[in-house]
Amino acid sequence: MSKIKILSPQEVCKIAAGEVVERPANIVKELVENALDAGANVIEIYLEKSGKKAIRIVDNGCGMSAQDAKLCFEHHATSKINSVDDLDNLTSFGFRGEALSSIAAVSKIELITCEKNATCGTQLVLHAGQIQTQVDIASPVGSDLLITDLFYNMPARQKFLKKDDTEWRAIVQLFYAFVFDYTGIHFKLYHDNSLVYNCPPVSKLNDRIMQLWDVSTANNMLQLPINDNDELKVNGMVSNHQVFRYNRASIFCFVNKRLVKNYGLIKALLKGYANVLPAARYPLAVLFIELPNNQVDINVHPRKEEVSFLHPKRVENFLTAAVKKSLEDRISDQIVNPKLFNQDYQYQPSDIKFKDSLNSQYESKKFHAAQFANFDFDLLKKQPDFFEQRVESNLQTSVTSQAQTSFVERDYEIIGQFKKTYIIISNNDGLLLVDQHAAHERVLYERFKNRFNDVVAVNLMFPQIITLSQQDLATIMPHLDILKQHGIGADVFGQDQLVIQSTPTYLKQLNLSDLIYQVIAWVQEYQQLDLEQFTKQINERLHAQMACKAAVKAGDVLASAQMYELLDDLQQSQNHLTCPHGRPTTWSFSLNDIEKKFKRKL
Repeated sequence: MSKIKILSPQEVCKIAAGEVVERPANIVKELVENALDAGANVIEIYLEKSGKKAIRIVDNGCGMSAQDAKLCFEHHATSKINSVDDLDNLTSFGFRGEALSSIAAVSKIELITCEKNATCGTQLVLHAGQIQTQVDIASPVGSDLLITDLFYNMPARQKFLKKDDTEWRAIVQLFYAFVFDYTGIHFKLYHDNSLVYNCPPVSKLNDRIMQLWDVSTANNMLQLPINDNDELKVNGMVSNHQVFRYNRASIFCFVNKRLVKNYGLIKALLKGYANVLPAARYPLAVLFIELPNNQVDINVHPRKEEVSFLHPKRVENFLTAAVKKSLEDRISDQIVNPKLFNQDYQYQPSDIKFKDSLNSQYESKKFHAAQFANFDFDLLKKQPDFFEQRVESNLQTSVTSQAQTSFVERDYEIIGQFKKTYIIISNNDGLLLVDQHAAHERVLYERFKNRFNDVVAVNLMFPQIITLSQQDLATIMPHLDILKQHGIGADVFGQDQLVIQSTPTYLKQLNLSDLIYQVIAWVQEYQQLDLEQFTKQINERLHAQMACKAAVKAGDVLASAQMYELLDDLQQSQNHLTCPHGRPTTWSFSLNDIEKKFKRKL
């Protein structure tokens, strides 16, 4: 008996589905691309349980005849190419005829479609790729495709789907890409019967950025310089040096109108920001690269998510140069036309959203700007220096009152500060340099861990309002209790803002927007962990980050008593050799080495 067997068409389709369909986002991508190829200018996406239960795509494209509706689910059925030679000049999205066939093989499908000038539409119902019913039905022009029970016939694959939040974020990321790429199309995204995003057509990319991110971010975006290269064009928008994120989720790269993943492009973009952004920070970018179809291969990945270039270094260098020029032009403009701080303040477009949100949210509480018309801002000038407040509240706060009054025997002498950053210490063994920021970070980090359930918080007279994207807000909302445990009282404020009403005493003078963005990045990074490990990781990261925010900084001048107190606290820490991020707190120079340097010893 032969060992080799021919698989049935049904099993072949299931195997092919493994290459095309891994998660709901893959299905959304394929179906929206089909709608775009069909010429739709209104595309609506409906999801239930982040696409696990149902995905519905409704478009007003050209629709299909009854015959085409039936054929579109066949393997390798396509309207885009006739032979492999057509791939060199391909301009449409789907072309291999695998998507609908693969999706149908692992789900239940209902398709309603109608061509222009047709007397009626067609309704098809398929289970596991097999047509159950086909009937004529009244329908508007376009297609309405409903996919339910993904992987219902492949339970082994179904259990590998991610958490609802993870699948939702993947779809939102994809939705952002389509909205950026097609500014002239009306996109809508519904989730569990709620309209989450409604993005009408606009004329400029910056207007799309306002729709999806916010007005303030849009005002900090830079237009890439227009080039006259006939073969290679790079355009789009990137953020200036004042706006950044904690991961790469806000970087979108398009090659010939197709969202792609390409490590070389990301590396080239970041190279353009060299020495501009802080370490481990990433820009926001919407990049469009256009080049002849015969110089890019879009068929190197089953889902067409990756591309390879015929001349990759040329494309990467071109992108890096464009980003650098945009940043340099912005800096030059600021030098030539500096903003004068003594000018009368006028509302900018970025203030409109904030002002309207304040008025709408606090209307019932009679919270208006008029209440502060007579506020004496001169009082602010009478407040102690910011650093003095920070040192007083942080260095002079000890774990117990006993620690504050106990006598500490010291076998060293403080010589002073070097570069307002390092404390110079002399002892019997030689010299010691202590990084005041790293040392204070370690002290505060252990204090936060030991007093995790005893955080002293203060209510803010003027709450901090942080604008987030709807995606980021949805990410952090389920975890506001973790912030509260750390003394940060945060509540949702409108549709895309978070209001900070209380903070720990040691953070009361600081803007917490960076910390909130960092927490969002951590949630996304550790979302696959179980609850216990997830909570542990977030808590450790929060302790370290809050310690960094509250600690004295390089450049802060410390009095002698403050330096001694810092060193006493550092000595009592369990791990006083490094800060929470792993940087050394101290560096020693032995007397023996010093004497050798001065030739006092051989």
